[in-house]
Amino acid sequence: MAQRITTALPGQHDWVQRASSVRDVERIEAFFGGHGYDMHRHATYAIGRTLAGVQSFHYRRSMTHSMPGGTLVLHPDEPHDGSAGTDAGFRYRMLYIEPSLIQRVLGGRPLPFIAGGLSADPRLLAASDVLLRSLDDLAPLEEEDAIFDLAQALAAAAGAPRGRQAVDYRAAELARSYLLERLEYTVTLDELELVSGRDRWRLSRDFRVLYGTSPYRYLTMRRLERVRRLVVAGQSLVQAALWAGFTDQSHMTRHFTRAYGQSPGRWLRALRGQPDPAPTLQDRTR
Repeated sequence: MAQRITTALPGQHDWVQRASSVRDVERIEAFFGGHGYDMHRHATYAIGRTLAGVQSFHYRRSMTHSMPGGTLVLHPDEPHDGSAGTDAGFRYRMLYIEPSLIQRVLGGRPLPFIAGGLSADPRLLAASDVLLRSLDDLAPLEEEDAIFDLAQALAAAAGAPRGRQAVDYRAAELARSYLLERLEYTVTLDELELVSGRDRWRLSRDFRVLYGTSPYRYLTMRRLERVRRLVVAGQSLVQAALWAGFTDQSHMTRHFTRAYGQSPGRWLRALRGQPDPAPTLQDRTR
């Protein structure tokens, strides 16, 4: 059963509502009155829709403006930011889905890529509706069906990839499973090569084709997801960082900010519906 974490009602400051699934799908709804987040990237697909206002973001060397009616599709590991396109702010709903779930449907085909990060394809809009129409809990079978439909719609909207090279899905999946089992430890390409039976450089290429990111970034993002779960459950940032395999809190904070475009502190304040602290005189003169 999904756990829904509700912040303050929409009001004078930014807010986030988060419904976390027991599987590898995270869903949020949020409002930002101005600047939302700095340049960052996820190791997941970020798929969503703008509910109100104009959602503006830099993506693949261009500026995109999303308004209600389309589907946002940000590819894994693609840098992007986010801010309000007008003074009214923007409200949006987003799901973050593991590429491995898409791969289970596609069976080893390269991940679908939606150019520009915004799609008007009605198949994609319809397929994402079950997961995005609200943050309410979904029955397990309903969620599985929705993921299947979403993967097929992504592939249809993206079209056939060009110049496809043969990839070893089994080897990449063995490497991915090993990474998930070793979150707290240092992992080397030597280990992944041994576990997968695949030459390290071919494995690294296959991993990127199938999961949209490198083995190292995949491991880092899984560690950051553990940090967020632990912090939401009440652990301190220091303890969460250590339990997730980071050297210390500052090490984790650098990766967190780079990955999500926000510091852990700002992310927590938005989750709790708390305003950012007013800038000090020192901040204003920097």
